[in-house]
Amino acid sequence: MTILYCTSNIIETTVMYLREAGRERKECVVLWLAPRQSAAQDLRIVEVYRPLQHAKADQFWIPPEAMTALMRHLRAKHLKLATQVHSHPCAAFHSPADDHWTIIRHIGALSIVIPDFASHTDTENFTREAKVFSLSPDDRWLEVADIARVLEIEP
Repeated sequence: MTILYCTSNIIETTVMYLREAGRERKECVVLWLAPRQSAAQDLRIVEVYRPLQHAKADQFWIPPEAMTALMRHLRAKHLKLATQVHSHPCAAFHSPADDHWTIIRHIGALSIVIPDFASHTDTENFTREAKVFSLSPDDRWLEVADIARVLEIEP
């Protein structure tokens, strides 16, 4: 299973973006990027990327031009998409809209969902608030019961 390593600064930036959109009662998605040469099972997150997106209270989607900009950014910086993190207005779960609009789609991919537009989430409680889902071989997003198995936050 993929293990994500990130700093508390990555978490702080992520929460800031999610809360910013949440103040407008909108979901938000950010992408965690890792160096391209990273092993698939050991990803060190080096950047939080907030793509251009359209959102409402219970859904987000990234238009084609924003996907093109993301691909250009990844090539220029020699990075790869490690995982996506997005907010929900209430509980953290992987909704049918999330299943449809998820950007990262390979077996074992991780998708992290934060509840309540991240209004109560911070670096200290991120792993308690977040729900992590992994894409199964039969194309279903299954919850990872123990977030500590897939996410390590370093100071």
